[in-house]
Amino acid sequence: MLAGGLARRMGGGDKPMRQIAGRTILDRVIGRLKPQCDGLILNANGDPARFASFGLPVIADTVKDFPGPLAGILAALDWAATNRPDVAWVLSAAADCPFLPRDLVARLHRARAEQDAQLAVAASGGQSHPVIGLWSVALREELRHALVVEDVRKIDRWTARYKLATVTWPTIPLDPFFNANTMDDIAEAERLAALDGG
Repeated sequence: MLAGGLARRMGGGDKPMRQIAGRTILDRVIGRLKPQCDGLILNANGDPARFASFGLPVIADTVKDFPGPLAGILAALDWAATNRPDVAWVLSAAADCPFLPRDLVARLHRARAEQDAQLAVAASGGQSHPVIGLWSVALREELRHALVVEDVRKIDRWTARYKLATVTWPTIPLDPFFNANTMDDIAEAERLAALDGG
């Protein structure tokens, strides 16, 4: 889970720690992903103690001064290679998306296998969500080279080099990739939480 945003549009702080209907956004994200994954880690820079109550490994970016989700994805791939050498695929998801699909991992894996793709990303409402994707640990050195040597920052620019499977989810009754970027979004998320079963 990528929790690296600065939440400038919310006045700063950690967006995933904002509450929606009595639960933090991060708690909701963990609740969605835990049944789908063999383990969870949180990518966040700064003091990891602020996330201690969640009981997850908190890893910082492994490439310094490269803000953005690609650095977080690389950190996760590096962590998996070191700590879980049995793991070949890592899912990335934004830690400010409280309504992630319950079939996210299964559908991304299925599409990747069916299309013989090297990567898979989510989409909804005619928009790709490249930060929510399935990444091969085997590509981590290629990603490091793209970040460090080529200064590639945009996910789309990097994924364009590979065969990519895109899986689309419906947006009714709600977009499962809704993310809370502003205080207005938090108010909207309160309404959507009722549609999503609380």
